[in-house]
Amino acid sequence: MDALQAIGEPGLREALLFVRSQPQDVTIRQLAEEQGTHYNVARRRLERLVAAGLLTSRFRRTTGRSGPGAGRPAKVYSPAPENAAVEFPQRRYAELVGLLVDRVPGRRLVEVGMEYGTALAADGAIEPLTDRRAGLERLCAAMGSLGFQASLGELSEQRAEIVTPVCPLRPLVVANPAAAEIDRGLWRGLVASALEGVDVDDVACETHDCLEPCASCRIVLSLSDRSRG
Repeated sequence: MDALQAIGEPGLREALLFVRSQPQDVTIRQLAEEQGTHYNVARRRLERLVAAGLLTSRFRRTTGRSGPGAGRPAKVYSPAPENAAVEFPQRRYAELVGLLVDRVPGRRLVEVGMEYGTALAADGAIEPLTDRRAGLERLCAAMGSLGFQASLGELSEQRAEIVTPVCPLRPLVVANPAAAEIDRGLWRGLVASALEGVDVDDVACETHDCLEPCASCRIVLSLSDRSRG
């Protein structure tokens, strides 16, 4: 089974969207409860998504379990790094974006990304909060609801780090590394939409590991002193 076949089946597509909406790994039991289906059905769906390259799996110890199997590591599932877009038929959007990137000044690419990030924030119904942690956690939850799992990592007064294996623009950046300017603008627009009193010009953004096929993207953000005041 390939990725296109997997997302074409409603049960598998819903399972994938559920895993992507969660900030942490998902167990078979969690999916079974979410979809109101038998444990074995949930397990088969998750394993088929792994076979399609859309999820990864590992074993980890979970807390709060009781009954048979309690104390043993549970198999958990998380989104696989998304390095290429699934298209049918092949529209070669990455190639189109690459042609545009080669002809558009870098500053304009950032501006386009910021506008796109603002629009994506509206789709996710992101409302700005004054508390930085709460605002960024809400941003990550909103991205998950749109199908792009993200979690808040490091957070300090000077910087924050968001980790995502399925960054919205990652397939474009993998195909065209110069498109990273659009991606950085995207996250600046998202963060400005999530934090009260913060403008896109207050946000600086660096992206790391986007081109590493087995790694999650790390979006490192810093805010100006003016935005913290």
